[in-house]
Amino acid sequence: MSRIVVAMSGGVDSTLAAALLHEQGHETIGVTLRLHPCEGSGQARSCCGGDSVAQARAVAGQLGIPHHVLDCQDLFADEVLRPAWDDYRNGRTPNPCVLCNARLKFGALLEFARTLGAERVATGHYARLLPGADPAAAPVLHRGADRAKDQSYFLFALDPGQRRAACFPLGGLEKCEVRRLARERGLVTADRAESQDICLAGDAEGFASLLAAQFAGGATRPGHFVDETGRVLGAHRGVESFTIGQRRGLGVALGAPAWVSEIRAGTAEVVLTTREEALLAGGLEADGMVWQAVPPEAGTRYRQRPTPASVVRRADGSACVHFLRPVKAVTPGQAAVLYQGDRVLGGGWIRRSLPLPS
Repeated sequence: MSRIVVAMSGGVDSTLAAALLHEQGHETIGVTLRLHPCEGSGQARSCCGGDSVAQARAVAGQLGIPHHVLDCQDLFADEVLRPAWDDYRNGRTPNPCVLCNARLKFGALLEFARTLGAERVATGHYARLLPGADPAAAPVLHRGADRAKDQSYFLFALDPGQRRAACFPLGGLEKCEVRRLARERGLVTADRAESQDICLAGDAEGFASLLAAQFAGGATRPGHFVDETGRVLGAHRGVESFTIGQRRGLGVALGAPAWVSEIRAGTAEVVLTTREEALLAGGLEADGMVWQAVPPEAGTRYRQRPTPASVVRRADGSACVHFLRPVKAVTPGQAAVLYQGDRVLGGGWIRRSLPLPS
């Protein structure tokens, strides 16, 4: 058996992960990441709220394992929040949880684990790591058994060394089984409501406002709504408040349903369309690709059903993905994750959508 550090957020998933590893005989150490000042912030259910730390510590006490709090506030701001704000300012919609997993949970936390004599880090993610064709190579990431909770999308950026060090004890379980197993063990978190990660707290507008307050003194970039011909439709409060495909909360009435079809950061224009078909894309270009094999399918949003696609790999590390059927609201800044069945073949960051073939 080995020494394993478990990222314990205080929710049922991560605390059961710790319990299962402890029962298997591993020397288990719980660590809660403090990502931002939580006291008095109303973030008691976030992954680093004061109540969450208390819950994680309580379960560690039940299990009889050590528990630490690792202060990552500065690193989180620099490596996750600031890049997310830069994305919003540039008309993109960020996916901060991908960065948090790669740079903190399997970056800073893994480094801390090694100072404790541990070589592996476990989390409560619903994903699986299975051996590939080459047993000497890093394990291959797969979807979790519970498709409704599968979180492999957020883990595509883990490099081979991080995959070797990662452990996902819940990957083969359904959420209902997790609750049942936690109750059977009497864990104080068994019936706790779903924790809310700060990376996804609230809607996009709420998260953007939080970032604006932290990095820009609350200032945003107001501009105009325009239609597809460039005609001004009204004023908006800031390009950071919108995402491709958004319909609600636009603050402008056109007499018909309207969607955001484009965000032009350079001119602070948000393009609206009343044609839902205008949101359809024939493909996408993505940067910063992480590859394991050539993929036939692509998913562009969490829990979106992957779409069959052909992929052209480029020498500069980017890729051009052509969908075999149109995909709605392909959003720059989001992740394009590539699958073959349950296997994650890689992914990257969407640079732009491609039009439907003529």
